Amino acid sequence: KIDADLGPAKAKPSQLGEVVGHVDLAAHRTISTRAGGGIEYGDHARRSRVPISKREGRRPGVHVVSVADSGAGPLPASGRPATRGKKVVTSVVGKKERRQTGRPQPQPVGRRRHKRRRKRSEVLAEVARTEVIDLSGAEGETTRTVAWDEEATVGDLAKAMEVPVNDVIMKLMGMGVMASVNQTVDRDTAALLAAEYGCALTVRVEEEPEPEPLPLEEEIPEEELEPRPPVVTVMGHVDHGKTTLLDYLRHTHVTAGEAGGITQHIGAYQVHLDHGAITFLDTPGHEAFTAIRARGAQVTDLVILVVAADDGVMPQTVEAINHAKAAGVPIVVAVNKIDLPEANPDRVKQELTEHGLVAEEYGGDVPMVPISAKTGDGVDELLEMVFLQAELLELKASPKATCRGVVIEAKVDKGRGPVATVLVQQGTLKKGDACVVGQQYGRVRTMLDDRGKPVKSAGPATPVEVVGLAGVPEPGDDLVVMKNEREARALAEQRAERKRQLDLSRVGRKSTLEELLAAAEGQETKVLPVIIKGDVQGSVEAVSDTLQRISTEKVKLDVIHAAVGAVTETDVDLAKASGAIIIGFNVRPTPSARKLAEQEHIDIRLHSIIYKLAEEIREAMEGLLEATYEEKVIGRAEVREVFHISKVGNIAGCYVLDGVVKRNAEARLLRDDAVVHTGRIASLRRFKEDAKEVAAGFECGVGLAGYNDIKPGDIIEVFELEEVAAKL
Repeated sequence: KIDADLGPAKAKPSQLGEVVGHVDLAAHRTISTRAGGGIEYGDHARRSRVPISKREGRRPGVHVVSVADSGAGPLPASGRPATRGKKVVTSVVGKKERRQTGRPQPQPVGRRRHKRRRKRSEVLAEVARTEVIDLSGAEGETTRTVAWDEEATVGDLAKAMEVPVNDVIMKLMGMGVMASVNQTVDRDTAALLAAEYGCALTVRVEEEPEPEPLPLEEEIPEEELEPRPPVVTVMGHVDHGKTTLLDYLRHTHVTAGEAGGITQHIGAYQVHLDHGAITFLDTPGHEAFTAIRARGAQVTDLVILVVAADDGVMPQTVEAINHAKAAGVPIVVAVNKIDLPEANPDRVKQELTEHGLVAEEYGGDVPMVPISAKTGDGVDELLEMVFLQAELLELKASPKATCRGVVIEAKVDKGRGPVATVLVQQGTLKKGDACVVGQQYGRVRTMLDDRGKPVKSAGPATPVEVVGLAGVPEPGDDLVVMKNEREARALAEQRAERKRQLDLSRVGRKSTLEELLAAAEGQETKVLPVIIKGDVQGSVEAVSDTLQRISTEKVKLDVIHAAVGAVTETDVDLAKASGAIIIGFNVRPTPSARKLAEQEHIDIRLHSIIYKLAEEIREAMEGLLEATYEEKVIGRAEVREVFHISKVGNIAGCYVLDGVVKRNAEARLLRDDAVVHTGRIASLRRFKEDAKEVAAGFECGVGLAGYNDIKPGDIIEVFELEEVAAKL
């Protein structure tokens, strides 16, 4: 026996050949036996590798590796602190050691390090049983050696099994799994890996918490409420000067960047003026963007209705009035373009009265301010009116409340991924916040203001671009800050599943109804499948809505896929499988997608003006319809004599009354104004020569194909069939 106080310097190699080891549990000390090196204190996890050539003193059987001290004790003589809390007893029974009756033969000393590692891994692979005894709890309680959870990496497993990471990676490669040290492995792979090294696997299962519902609208104390900037939506007809007005306020030139001078999607801007800040939403004026205007009216406090003094009230002007009234927000009318000679502000006020907007000077309550967005005349008076209306509304919000907002616009940026323009309505949105946005979730990685500058927080009524969402949300979706990303993800997944189930049920009912209608009408409806890709979600919705309205009973336009982003190879493959055409609105196809489309003869149409896109799609839909033919009478001839020619039949001697008679043309034989025969003119002769056609005022001989019952006085009416393009 070896005394526990015997130091490494006093140990003799000849003695160690016969020693298994001695553990003094009462003394709470850690002892480990090392072949060829005496007795050493220390944690078993810090064992230094001993060359194989020096292990000849180790005898086969059971070796006590280490005991971790569970209590406090003096520092060992080696200077290495004793660990506490676990006692690990490893039983190593090697096949080679069982076959040997004496000491193992010494190995060559000059082995490389990787060979020593391989040998060590082979020995560890023969581990039959490893017990971990927790001395801090009840005695005898055992747990598994290797604990695994969803976040366990290859490095974590290697450390738990006390195996070099490179060996574990090589073992995984042998199993067909390519993984690096920081990559996670699934449960089945971890179990196989543990079995390879003779370890048992414990699965740490963390109960998934039920996702908390969205925080309810909290009662905010009055003392926390602070005045906030008004949110003003600029509405009006196309080309009436909405964006030009904002250009003047922001001293920028946005209109030049819009295709055709038409605002294609909402722009959110915050303008700082002498009276304070105002958040403006610029909505498109084209008829295709009805949904966007409605969305803008729902999030606004005040509407500036821009009406051109030379044009007056137009269809989209009326629509904007209806949206504002439905949202219950006050309206301030800006009569624009008063600098033009043909401007007539009084006519505009009278036309607005017909739609329920009575000017204050006419005894109503709607402020109407004449302005010129180009020169700036009257703009200051308009802003004063906006601030006056905002004071009457007493707009307040709490920066300390749970942050809530609404998505104004969303798109996919090639370098940043999903980007959402969010208008904060309550609380403060901060960088790093976990949030749920409709069916999407994420963490605010970056926030940019309306001028593209990074910001760390955004208060109420502030528009910001948010980067960090997992996907592209729908415009109009609510943004709510959650406690952590796990809750946000669980809630978003629940919403997505409910939406998917609802869509499936709707699709089933819709298809069944259309089939019944088609069967009742007894005719087959033509279908034009399309794939829509756009730069932002609002444009995708507008294009889809416009194309759906083109659909008729004769031709149905089927949008099989609509998404944000460039045209990709996946879109081309889908178009090939479904026979669809691809529509790109303000986007381009990737080079690989363009090449694949050329190979597969897939039609990709790229547009930036929505009404031109609608015209082209309408033409394509009309091309699906079968062409119709109309009869066009080109000539009439009177039969005056009938001649019989052997082997030919009866020939009508005719006088051309009007038009022209052509050979091989279609003809009707009329007798007493009744059609007795319809057929082809087989022969046409003038005197004894064949003729292609005979004009009015001349005589000719006409032979009808396969018909001889011709009598004098009959009328031969010659006509042609003209193809007429079908109309929707």
